Amino acid sequence: MIKAYTAHSKGAPLQLSEYDPGQLGMEEVEIDVAYCGLCHSDLSIWKNDWGISQYPLIPGHEVVGTVAHIGDSVKQLKPGQKVGLGWFSGSCMTCPNCMSGEHNLCPEANQTIIGRQGGFADRVRAKAEWVIPLPDSLDFAKAGPLFCGGITVFNPFVINGIRPTDRIGVVGIGGLGHLALQFARAWGCEVTAFSSSANKESEALELGAHQFVASRDAKAIEAIANTLDFILVTINVPLDWEPFLSGLRAKGRLHFVGAQPELSAPFFPLLAGQKSISASPLGSPATMAKMLEFCARHKIAPVVEEMPMSQINKAFERLEQGRPRYRIVLKNDF
Repeated sequence: MIKAYTAHSKGAPLQLSEYDPGQLGMEEVEIDVAYCGLCHSDLSIWKNDWGISQYPLIPGHEVVGTVAHIGDSVKQLKPGQKVGLGWFSGSCMTCPNCMSGEHNLCPEANQTIIGRQGGFADRVRAKAEWVIPLPDSLDFAKAGPLFCGGITVFNPFVINGIRPTDRIGVVGIGGLGHLALQFARAWGCEVTAFSSSANKESEALELGAHQFVASRDAKAIEAIANTLDFILVTINVPLDWEPFLSGLRAKGRLHFVGAQPELSAPFFPLLAGQKSISASPLGSPATMAKMLEFCARHKIAPVVEEMPMSQINKAFERLEQGRPRYRIVLKNDF
C-alpha cells in the first residue's frame, strides 16, 4: 500500500489515506519520495481551475527520491539511484514526436497528477523514460522544483537557440522567473528583469539580472525600446503586451511559459519588425537531463521554503496567498 495526501473533491482539504497501486508495470519505476515541490499547477489542479482534474486527487509533480523498484524491462535505472520526476509520467514512445525525441509533445502523454496518483506520498510510479537521474552535486532538498519550474524556463533557451550574445528580458520574478534569471545569466546573456514589484529589484540583481525595469512604469519600458532579442514571460496574468513588443529588436520573440488565460497583442509591430509570439510546455527527458547538468555546473538552485509534508494544507494556503519565496518543498515525514 502507498500512503498519500488525497483531496476527495474540488478544493477539499488533503487527508492522509492509502491506496493499492497494483502490480508494477514492466516499463515502470517506483520511487521512494524524499521531497516533493509544491507548484502553482498543483493549486490549479486541486481547485480544478482548468476543468481537467479527477478526484480523488493526489497532487505533487516535482518529486525527488530514490528508485525503490523497477519493472522487468527497465535497463537504464537501478534501485537506490537518486532520481526526479516532473509533470509528465509517461509517453507513447511510438508517435512522431516521441520518435524524434520530443516526448513532451506526445499527444498521448500522461500527466503525473491527471488521472494518476501524484507525489505527495511516500512512493510514486512513472514510466522509466520520465524518471531522470540526478547529478550527485545537486542539493537533494532543493532539486524538486527543477522538474517543473526549472525545465519550463530552461526549455525556451534550447528550442529558441538563445545565444550568449543575446539580450534577454524576464517578465515576473517569482517561482519561474527567479530560475529564468539564473539560467539567462549563466547562459552568458545580458539580462533585464521586469517586475510590478519595485521592492524585488535588489533580489533580481542578486539572482542574475543586469538591470531592473518596473513593468508598471511606462517611461521605464519605453527606455528599453528596440534593445532586447528575446523576452520570456513567466507570469500568468494578462498585461498590455504592446510595450514589450516595442522593447524587442527586429526578429525578436515574445515567449510565454506562464499559463495565460487569454492573449491579445497588436499585429502591426509583429509585421513591421518581423517579430513573433510563441509559447512552450516543459521539455523532453533529454532536455531535462541537460538542465540538471547545467544547474550542477553553474550551481543553480531554486530558492525554497522547506516544510514537512504533514503540513501540506498549510503549504497550499501559503501558496494560494502568494507568500512563498520562491518555491515550497515538502519533505516526506510519513
